[in-house]
Amino acid sequence: MFKSIAVAARDRGRMAEVSAVIVRFGLEALAMRLGLGPGLGLGLGPGRGGGAADEGVEARDLPARTRAALEALGPTYVKLGQILATRRDLLPDPWIAAFEQLQSDAPRIPFAMLRGDVEAALGGPPESVFAHFDPEPLAAASIAQVHRARLEDGTEVVVKIRRPGIRARMEADLRLMRHLAAIAEARSAAVRRMRPAAMIEELGREILAELDFTGEGRNADLLRADLAALERVTVPRIHWQWTGEQVLVMDYVEGVPPRDPAALRAAGIDPARIAALGAQLVLEMVLVSGRFHADPHPGNLLCLPGDGLALLDLGSVGYVSPRRQHEFLTFILALRSGDPGGVADMLAAWSQSGEVPRERLLAASERLVARHGTGSLVLSAMVADFFPLLRQQGLVLPPDLVLIFKAMVTMDGVLSGIAPDFDLSEALERMRGKLVASRLQRLAAPDRLEAALLELSRVAEEVPRFLRAASARLEASPQPARDEGTAGAVKLAGWLVGGAVVLHAAADLLIHWT
Repeated sequence: MFKSIAVAARDRGRMAEVSAVIVRFGLEALAMRLGLGPGLGLGLGPGRGGGAADEGVEARDLPARTRAALEALGPTYVKLGQILATRRDLLPDPWIAAFEQLQSDAPRIPFAMLRGDVEAALGGPPESVFAHFDPEPLAAASIAQVHRARLEDGTEVVVKIRRPGIRARMEADLRLMRHLAAIAEARSAAVRRMRPAAMIEELGREILAELDFTGEGRNADLLRADLAALERVTVPRIHWQWTGEQVLVMDYVEGVPPRDPAALRAAGIDPARIAALGAQLVLEMVLVSGRFHADPHPGNLLCLPGDGLALLDLGSVGYVSPRRQHEFLTFILALRSGDPGGVADMLAAWSQSGEVPRERLLAASERLVARHGTGSLVLSAMVADFFPLLRQQGLVLPPDLVLIFKAMVTMDGVLSGIAPDFDLSEALERMRGKLVASRLQRLAAPDRLEAALLELSRVAEEVPRFLRAASARLEASPQPARDEGTAGAVKLAGWLVGGAVVLHAAADLLIHWT
């Protein structure tokens, strides 16, 4: 079907598989609407999901059939669907609901098929490296499977092993996706608004990062350092002696997934304390340290004795710039204080889809504030209203901001599930002082103060020259009273000199104190 697409010969086999899946699930018309039909040798007629067949049941089950096709195509396409599941600003609810159910079929591989790669990575047979190694997998996922082991010193560990051939297959998928995204953007204005090429680049970065297990190990070390002050939060220790691109060895952590409050109580764990800790954890990661677990669903979290939490599977970690932290906090505080103007300002700053009239932004913000400005802040409910409003106004959010919302909504859903009375706004209120202090501390960092000092010094050096020029102009003017601009400039220069001196002294003191 895709033979006319100029792609490398090595990818044509995969291209044929993709074409067969499109036909198998009746997605020909959807492909044509995305600009992937005429001129590409697809030979597609209306098919299922197009024309009259697109009415009624056929239209309603199109999202489900698309989800099934993505699952049939494997982990790269599943991950693309999972990214789309976060884009409520682009897709209507039926598509979001379908993509949220995506699961990657990951059968367990006999260890004999992995042995060669494992021995190359460890430098010898696992039976000689570890005091004990279990060849039966503990769990399997799309990219890797996990085995239990024990170190010579008695430490219980897990050995995460990358699936053979998965990197080459996913790289081929990404090449094909990039090509199709470029074609779709060129042919369809509606698709262009969704910026699929940028989405595929984001997907590629995420996949390549997850395929290299040294990145996951570094993420674990960095998050552990970030969260050191939270004594009840555990990030498994990485054993670097045996960790590389294809194999990761880390401490085994035993706990209870945060799914059922009754199961937690049966294990002696307090769901309310877990919810409070989880809220503090996600706010600490997103708004203080700027590094966060991008997918904190129940399978990646464990509740521990003593009402603790462990973070697992750290291949996908998001980053928040100080500017974005400030914007996100400003948005939430404007919403909670009933300030639609402040909410509208943030929406305008975030939009990637061009100028939207202020009146439309304000109207959308007023509806959002009316629904979520008071009472408990249920983030999932707020986002369920927020993203359709964005879509109605033609607003498209930056991908990093979408990832922040996704992580916080996921954690909010987990915590609300085990503690129905959980209220994120209370956690925000408790941490407000720390969040503000963190922001001020960052602004007062020595390197930033030194840069400010240099700029103030430059201003102070220029002010005398400016004053002399203004004074000469006043002396030369026969009617100085009329030259209000010059008088104002002299007054401003005086303020600049005084301000520069005061700020210089304050910055110098802060540098010495820090």
